[in-house]
Amino acid sequence: MSGDGYGVHDHEFLIPPMPPAPPPAPADGARAVAVAVLNLGGLGLGYALVRRWGLMLLCWIATAALLLVALPADPDGVPVFALVGYAVFLAAVAAHGARVGLRARPTWPRPAPLALALGLMLLAVPAGGVVLYDDARDEAVQQMLLDRLERADRLVARSGRQAFSAGKDGYREALDLYENLSADHPGSRAADRVPARMTTFYSTVGAAYAQGDHCEAIEPLTYLRTVPKSMPRTDLGELTDWPDDRLATSLYECGAQSLAGGDSGWASHFDDLLTTFPESEQAAKVEPAVGAAVTRAGKDLHGDDPCAAVERLRGLGSRIESLPGEEAGIADGLAESVRLATANAGSGTYLCGVDQYQDGDFEAARTTMNEFVEANKNAKNRARAQKIAIAAEIAQTVPAAGERLPTTRTGGSISVTVQNDSPDEITVLYTGPVTGSFTLKACGSCETYSLSSTLSPGFEPCGDSGRNYPQRTISLPPGTTYFLHKPKNDGLSSPASDTAKLSSGYLYTECAYATQTLGTGF
Repeated sequence: MSGDGYGVHDHEFLIPPMPPAPPPAPADGARAVAVAVLNLGGLGLGYALVRRWGLMLLCWIATAALLLVALPADPDGVPVFALVGYAVFLAAVAAHGARVGLRARPTWPRPAPLALALGLMLLAVPAGGVVLYDDARDEAVQQMLLDRLERADRLVARSGRQAFSAGKDGYREALDLYENLSADHPGSRAADRVPARMTTFYSTVGAAYAQGDHCEAIEPLTYLRTVPKSMPRTDLGELTDWPDDRLATSLYECGAQSLAGGDSGWASHFDDLLTTFPESEQAAKVEPAVGAAVTRAGKDLHGDDPCAAVERLRGLGSRIESLPGEEAGIADGLAESVRLATANAGSGTYLCGVDQYQDGDFEAARTTMNEFVEANKNAKNRARAQKIAIAAEIAQTVPAAGERLPTTRTGGSISVTVQNDSPDEITVLYTGPVTGSFTLKACGSCETYSLSSTLSPGFEPCGDSGRNYPQRTISLPPGTTYFLHKPKNDGLSSPASDTAKLSSGYLYTECAYATQTLGTGF
């Protein structure tokens, strides 16, 4: 362009072209393997080798998440889903890293073999972590088992402070824990301590025996004999037989205490002893113990309460007879004790009847003496027992008749004739200086008198000279004699009584007759 003045020149501004991208590195299998191996370490170092920083950060996040799940070490280990997920993730980043590293240029170290060697060395880190984690997990398991052991110990201690019946469930739970530790976790620190704990368990359960409370010790010691069955997979050693001698001693001692105290529970204790430990020293003591009890009860017949002694002898005899003495070799001795108890009870029945009579319990005395008479046909006291029974029956109607104990005296100098002016056969009982009874036949032509006729003037039973009244004459000594007339085999009629004061030089006549009241009386 030309002309005057200023001129304007056109200029062109050009942007320099971008330098061409470097060509991809040639494929390098060693480099690809190095990146993959470095990624397997879990920290994404393979991605750092090829400058993929975001992917490396992703590896760090995944590894941190695994550590959060895995730590602290737990007895159950890392959850399976976490392990599987992390393994899949490592496999994915290893494969992806291998693909990326095949042609990418590494930043460090340049030689691929060196990077591969570094990756292999770094794999020792997670491998060592696995080993350390396994150790930590094993320690966690040990602590868990020790916690179970401590829990069982607390159960035993707490149950030991209670009555056995209240603490029994706690003992069972503790046994289950001990059994699980020793059988399912052998070799653990907790399992190694179970034998010592079982010794404590036995001594705690059997503490009543150590304290001398034999009756209280029976139930827990019996329970301890079942422990080996409750722990079939645990070798208890000498503890298996630990309760036996103690239980045998407790059964004997408690039975002996019960026997001495008059309680009937001794029989069950001796029965269990003879059944469970027939060859024990304690079983051999049973026969002398029951024999001594029979002897003591026999002596008590002459004490203040012979009736109680009789009942005790009867109870001793029946319970001794039920004891299983064959296996213990004491059957003959037990049989002798039964014989002695039965004999003493039989003879003691008489003493019981006398005591009842003297205490004024005439009904009981009559029953007791009749039992004695029936059961002891050849007893030397049988005749007197019959007389006491007669006097007791009279005394039930006339209490004064029971003021003196009848004797076996018979006869006398005064004649007393008793006639029957009733249509019923009657029994005549009498007691005083002499006691006895007899029966008069019914008067066939006689009738029962009305009550009004007995109140009219001139009433005189047995006064019809034309009748042949059944009668009997007895001889009695002077003194007061009490008579009782009662119809034979008639439980509806009321007996009649009479009190006669006999003096020498007189003849006496008694007349029995029946009157009509609301019932029938004599």
